[in-house]
Amino acid sequence: MISFHHIAIQTRDLDNCLAWYRDYFGVEEKWTLDKFSPLTLSRLPGITRLTEVRIGDFRLHLFERADLAPDPVAERAAQFQHVCVATESPQELSVRRDRWIEVFESENYVFARPDHPTEIVIDDEGIQSFYLFDVNGLEFEFTYTPVG
Repeated sequence: MISFHHIAIQTRDLDNCLAWYRDYFGVEEKWTLDKFSPLTLSRLPGITRLTEVRIGDFRLHLFERADLAPDPVAERAAQFQHVCVATESPQELSVRRDRWIEVFESENYVFARPDHPTEIVIDDEGIQSFYLFDVNGLEFEFTYTPVG
């Protein structure tokens, strides 16, 4: 049996990215590296730092690359399109959406895409969701699926 260990997110500004993930998601910083193997350096030219953060059992590896282009990934590029985060209640969707707006309006962070979160929608099965972008322009979906 296998299990997923982490999702890696590359950024041009680790301090900005790490601060946003702490402020928005409440992640806990576990460790940071600034020395890398020849394999890592060949795969990720320009890597300067890597920090693991966790929220519960979920890990993210945030890593800074000096050579990244300043603009977000093209919408039509082959990539992970979004990461979905489940909430325990429909009220939590509103809280998460409002929190993103609060964090954005603080002007403490530089966003690659200043798009506000979408409205919360409900599909035919009663599943509620909305979408937002992190400071790097990576998309997250927040969803609530009713039980039963």
